[in-house]
Amino acid sequence: MDLGRERRQRQVIEMEDSMGRYDFYIGLGLALSSSLFIGGSFILKKKGLLKLSSRGAVRAGLGGHAYLKEWMWWAGLLTMGIGEVANFAAYAFAPATLVTPLGALSVLVSAVLASYFLNEHLNIHGKIGCILSILGSTVMVIHAPQEEEVSSLESMAEKLKDPGFIVFAVCMLVSSALLIFVAGPRYGHSNVLVYVLICSAIGSLSVSSAKGLGIALKELFAGKPVWKEPLSYLLFICLVISITIQINYLNKALDIFNTSVVTPIYYVLFTTAVMTCSAILFKEWQHLVLMHIIGTISGFLTIVLGIFLLHSFRDIPFTADLLPLFLKDNQTNVRAASWRKGDKHQSCLHQPLLDSEDTHKEGTEKAEEQYGQSL
Repeated sequence: MDLGRERRQRQVIEMEDSMGRYDFYIGLGLALSSSLFIGGSFILKKKGLLKLSSRGAVRAGLGGHAYLKEWMWWAGLLTMGIGEVANFAAYAFAPATLVTPLGALSVLVSAVLASYFLNEHLNIHGKIGCILSILGSTVMVIHAPQEEEVSSLESMAEKLKDPGFIVFAVCMLVSSALLIFVAGPRYGHSNVLVYVLICSAIGSLSVSSAKGLGIALKELFAGKPVWKEPLSYLLFICLVISITIQINYLNKALDIFNTSVVTPIYYVLFTTAVMTCSAILFKEWQHLVLMHIIGTISGFLTIVLGIFLLHSFRDIPFTADLLPLFLKDNQTNVRAASWRKGDKHQSCLHQPLLDSEDTHKEGTEKAEEQYGQSL
């Protein structure tokens, strides 16, 4: 009898493990498809706006609404909607620690597609950034937690009562209120961190609400009466309020500061806040060994570096063909500096035939001449 009972328990455990892995891969697929749809939506919208601009229509930035009659713009909006739905559904199957960082792939998809379909130049920094983002995402997928700690609204309600999460939520709300009412009016127009920190702090709670609503929908499709649970409506209200605040202050940040500055900072702070909230609320990290924790953090930092290279240097006209010229120019500067440093101790036989400034000027002129010939 004991052997039969142990065998049945072992079979139940194996079945739960296989279902957990199955849900993990479903969430991973939804997160990746979400990045593809959202990244592609930017290209469709941009193509529609460029088509209208070529016809002489009033641009959207000047108050025009002619894009509402352009089918390609609507296709981009529909594509973005599909991507957001897929991203929302991914939280019901996979850990937030995995889903949120993978959102950076939409930036990569958008940059790559723009270089092909919009003729936007992707320099060597951007290409290296894309490669690093892919590598970082791969590392995070390998080392991310694959065990779900919350699978029902009842367990979600228990998690929300955890003292650690209550302290975290109160800290996020108080800090957001101070940033909105105290720091915002004073420093919001001069410091990019003010509005971005508001979006990140509130965003961590919105992801938790989305996770809970995803679980509720999952139970609804399984035939459970989740509409009778007050927690479902509470999570929905929290999600709507937090998303509204996020959109408001993110638009303010983008309106005041450069996109290449806002995007990487927002990604880093938002993802860090979500991972912290996920670790406290869902306890997704407690089953990870040290190797997987280091791997997850390393993958995240690699994605951060890739996004930074992709955005911060996108306006610099630097290609792989210019790399030898830059290296040659740097070597000329090094030699000139060494001659200048040793001038006091060198005899006339060891001094250069040209002055160091002339040497640098001559090397620069040669580099420019070779670059002109290559063009």
